[in-house]
Amino acid sequence: MKNSMLSSRLLPLVMALVLVGCASVPQSLPELAEAPVFKEHGVTPPAGWTQALPAEAQQRGQWWLVFADPVLDTLVEKASVDNQSIQAAAARLAEARALARSANAQRLPQVGLGGGVSRAAGADRATGTQPATLGNAGLNVAYEVDLFGRISQGVDAARLDAEGREALLQSTRLAVQAEVAQTYLQLRALDDERALMRKTVDAYRDTLRLSQRREQAGDIAELDVARIQAELSATESDALALDRQRSQMEHALAVLVGDSASRFDLPGSEWLTALPSIPAGVPSTVLTRRPDISAAQRAVFAAQLRVGVAKTAWFPNISLTSAAGFAAPDLGDLFKWSARSWGVGALLSLPVFDGGRREAGVQSASAQLDAALAAYRQQALVAFQEVEDQLSSIRILQEQSTVQAQAVVAAQRATSLSDTRYRNGYVSQLDLLDARRSELRNRRQALQVKSAQYQAAVGLIRSIGGAWDVPGNEVLTQAALR
Repeated sequence: MKNSMLSSRLLPLVMALVLVGCASVPQSLPELAEAPVFKEHGVTPPAGWTQALPAEAQQRGQWWLVFADPVLDTLVEKASVDNQSIQAAAARLAEARALARSANAQRLPQVGLGGGVSRAAGADRATGTQPATLGNAGLNVAYEVDLFGRISQGVDAARLDAEGREALLQSTRLAVQAEVAQTYLQLRALDDERALMRKTVDAYRDTLRLSQRREQAGDIAELDVARIQAELSATESDALALDRQRSQMEHALAVLVGDSASRFDLPGSEWLTALPSIPAGVPSTVLTRRPDISAAQRAVFAAQLRVGVAKTAWFPNISLTSAAGFAAPDLGDLFKWSARSWGVGALLSLPVFDGGRREAGVQSASAQLDAALAAYRQQALVAFQEVEDQLSSIRILQEQSTVQAQAVVAAQRATSLSDTRYRNGYVSQLDLLDARRSELRNRRQALQVKSAQYQAAVGLIRSIGGAWDVPGNEVLTQAALR
């Protein structure tokens, strides 16, 4: 009778526990990826947003090959292996994967061997207050029943953390590769600018020698010679400044490729790197390949799961334990068959009052989720800004290059005419110097515009997460993120 009454009283508690266990914390993932078309392509954006699946695992290929520069290819490949930032990101990924394996180990039974010897008085009624020795050795097994999903959600969160670290490794690799390309292209632009400055210095020296001969012949005053000497010295100073800048750029490139600046050397050469053409209609869904956006997505998903883990603190914790081995008061009898012992048990713990600790834990996890969502949305907005910046730069720089080329042609013609007229005494030396300054300024500006075009091309590749020739370029409409 007592047993039946006890069973009837415990039944509602058991049923409640079962129902609570079935009511697991929802783990639906938020719909975050929204991808309108890029404004710079001149296409009218749709009225709404288009959802797209994350595609950070999509192959990006060796995007730097579009520049058709063997030296650049070698530098990027070396940096991909030897750059220290990439190696540090790889180490953080290994750490995150180890933590994920550690979290997954909680799903399995924990088995251990144990043994010990204790001596106490008063614990044995047979010996009274006389000290007694007790030795034990055995096998212990413990297993936590994941009835409410605390362990499984923690494992999933750790897995998402590891996936986020993997995406950050890809992001670091892409950033380093792009920085190597941009630094190398800046260095080649400096080589061309230095060559231009050397030619200008040689021209000024020829003019100075001519002016000195004319001064000796009494055709011009000493003031004209002093002006040319001042212009020559100023141009030489600018050339030396370019040499210093080029040296620093080479040292920065050495660090990027994981080499010592003391032994790294990149000889100057003619700038023959191809400028790739950007195809029209690059879909905005390529942003789903950006590793930093993928990492932010994983952070959101992991934070959501940790909200679920925090909520499971309200549920009971159930553990199963068992032990088997030997126990004897005499160490010589410890491993005899008659000294064998065993035991099984089940532990259930349910906090009743904790001063608001569990509620605070849920609120903290929810706040972390809100922060992760805001960080993801901010990252997406920054990604669109970066792409639009580079697309507009490429478009405007192309127009600027055309106009600047016309300015260079006109300045060269003006210098040629001024030089002829100066030699024949029709114009003053100041007119010739002004013409040469204008030509030098326009030719340097043309080189800087050209360099900016290359920088924008690399910047666009980096901002869209890799090369723009995406296979299929498909847009996935109304797809739920997984």
